[in-house]
Amino acid sequence: MSFKPSEEILEKYADVVINFALNSGEGVKPGEVVQLRVSEVAKPLLVAIRRAILKAGAHPIVFYIPDDFQREHYELANDEQLSFFPEKYLKGLVEEMDHTVVVISETDKKELDGIDTGKIMAAQKALKPYMDWRRAKEGEGKYTWTLCMYGTQAMADEVGMSLEEYWQEIIKACYLDAPEPAEKWKALYSDLYEIKDKLDALPIEKLHVEAKDTDLWVAIGGDRKWLGGSGRNIPSFELFISPDWRGTKGRIQFTEPLYRYGNLIKDAYLEFEDGKVTRATATEGEAILKEMIAVENADKVGEFSLTDRRFSRITRFMGETLFDENVGGENGNTHIAVGAAYRDSFTGEQAGVSEEEWEAMGYNNSVIHTDIVATSNRVVTAFLKDGSSQVIYRDGEFQI
Repeated sequence: MSFKPSEEILEKYADVVINFALNSGEGVKPGEVVQLRVSEVAKPLLVAIRRAILKAGAHPIVFYIPDDFQREHYELANDEQLSFFPEKYLKGLVEEMDHTVVVISETDKKELDGIDTGKIMAAQKALKPYMDWRRAKEGEGKYTWTLCMYGTQAMADEVGMSLEEYWQEIIKACYLDAPEPAEKWKALYSDLYEIKDKLDALPIEKLHVEAKDTDLWVAIGGDRKWLGGSGRNIPSFELFISPDWRGTKGRIQFTEPLYRYGNLIKDAYLEFEDGKVTRATATEGEAILKEMIAVENADKVGEFSLTDRRFSRITRFMGETLFDENVGGENGNTHIAVGAAYRDSFTGEQAGVSEEEWEAMGYNNSVIHTDIVATSNRVVTAFLKDGSSQVIYRDGEFQI
């Protein structure tokens, strides 16, 4: 008999997502509109989340997506259909919604294996205006979002766990084993913010990451702040920043497999020069990696992140970026995202900043945002504006 999480666990999960994660840790407010994007297999969590929204006095808009539904679209759609953008519909949706919750769940990890990667990228690129509208609304402080996960047999099988084992990892990582998980998250974020404030107090000009097959320089840029603990993503243990993409150079070897667009990418390796990827390789899935990077501005860094092993409750590979980019384990992790930057890394007010000004500050803008993770032991050294340097991360832990 297949394992299913208890009603108590699902209620706790929904409470964390709706009454904590959204509104940057404050939860939804009466009268607000919450978009839910949930696939068929995750219906038990959908029911719990909708119930939490209704109890909070907010309004759910439910997008209930059938399982195993994507492949035929790419097999049958012509170029015009792949690039179709329902402008009026999506513009109205962005104007209507105050929050979005996406529940990640899959019944076939490789559903799009063998599909022409150009078709996948064409559909992705068509959504750029929608992503820009959401980003602008978020920058005005009028929109928040979060991701969570519902474990399935296919997801557990892919990483060699039973479904019950997989769910135990989710429960542990999200503090669902605590009487009041939201209180645990608040306490964690308080501790994370102590380190975040210390990072923000350092006048960092650039970071140097050294590890096996990795020698990477990342320029931070002016008017930046570190992010983390905002409720975006449950779970989330990382501290990250959106750097000035123009100052990225060197090489980085990633260690964690990446599932992207229904394909598996293993042993991704990137080289940078003058801020752009000049070489991209992988032992598996290299074609999708290169197609992804070929999308406009997806060859530039939008995020640099570090996870301290002392905070993370994730110790096993889960096969989903939401968890794997927050893994702790022996060495913590470093990950970078190629593609779009997080504009809330800007220390000033986002509203009123023009696209030309964002570009001038080195904030990358792309329809792509792909996190790629390395768990190899590394040393991260901050080079400060006064010419001095300081190790800020070693052996999986912050050193400040």
